[in-house]
Amino acid sequence: MAELLQVQGLETQFRTREGIVHAVNGVSFNLKEGETLGIVGESGCGKSVTVMSMLRLIPNPPGRVVAGTAMYQGKDLLKVSNEEMRHIRGAQISMIFQDPMTSFNPVLTIGRQVSEPLETHLGMPRKQAYDRVAEMLSLVGIPNAKDRLNDYPHQFSGGMRQRVMIAMSLTCSPQILIADEPTTALDVTIQAQIVDLVKQLRDQLGMSMIWITHDLGIVAGLAERVNVMYAGYIIETAPVKTLYGDPRHPYTLGLLGSLPRVDETDRRRLVSIEGLPPVLYEKPQVCPFAPRCSHRVERCLKENPPLTQVGPEHFAACWVDTTTGREWQ
Repeated sequence: MAELLQVQGLETQFRTREGIVHAVNGVSFNLKEGETLGIVGESGCGKSVTVMSMLRLIPNPPGRVVAGTAMYQGKDLLKVSNEEMRHIRGAQISMIFQDPMTSFNPVLTIGRQVSEPLETHLGMPRKQAYDRVAEMLSLVGIPNAKDRLNDYPHQFSGGMRQRVMIAMSLTCSPQILIADEPTTALDVTIQAQIVDLVKQLRDQLGMSMIWITHDLGIVAGLAERVNVMYAGYIIETAPVKTLYGDPRHPYTLGLLGSLPRVDETDRRRLVSIEGLPPVLYEKPQVCPFAPRCSHRVERCLKENPPLTQVGPEHFAACWVDTTTGREWQ
């Protein structure tokens, strides 16, 4: 599969009263055509900031992308004009945001908001755009879609609002769909419905997808490859089956150990990761996970490990081979 998106050395900082926060620290990854990439990690690790930096959605001030490239169709998204970027967002790269209530304008009808990308990017007349919106709302499971075009966001439930947000992101048939924790505010039953819907639409439309979440259970059944983030770094990346079957970074081991499993006959105590993530007022010069790590060696407190290949398409940023407990030579 050809590579559709290549992000290299992305760094994003935020200026605050307390100092400069180094939110993303040299993140690099690729996305192939038709691939689903999962980005996982705890809150504050830089998942959302990474993709929002790539799409130039970081408010400046206080945020600023200070380094890196994001190549899409031979163009660096960080350097194209504002006008060109507006046409790429929504038409070629779409995003589903976390909270469907705050993502909609409360004083505009659903039909008006969902039709806007069609009118802006494809130049559709409003009546034709509304017909297309009704089709998309039906596609994502909104009953009586044509009759709901003049309803307002508050007249939809949380799950229905998220379905409308998905329809809005797909109206222009984008090549890449970015889903930023789209099921966080929903109950478990609705979460499962939304995930199944997105999988169905992905296969039907043949698009690439980046799914951002802190829920490793969702990623297991959705993604083909996973990036694990911590403190603004990608600390492990691997095909999904490899990551779950043979995790190599202590942080990934901790995340997987905290998940209850249904395939184990003996009851085991869930693992918790002691301590707190670092406050990134300074860019880490040593391993950012070292203070919380049970595999820590002296070198971890002196150097920040780079991503190193530990298997086929499998990379981890750790000075220790967690399978043997020995330090890499």
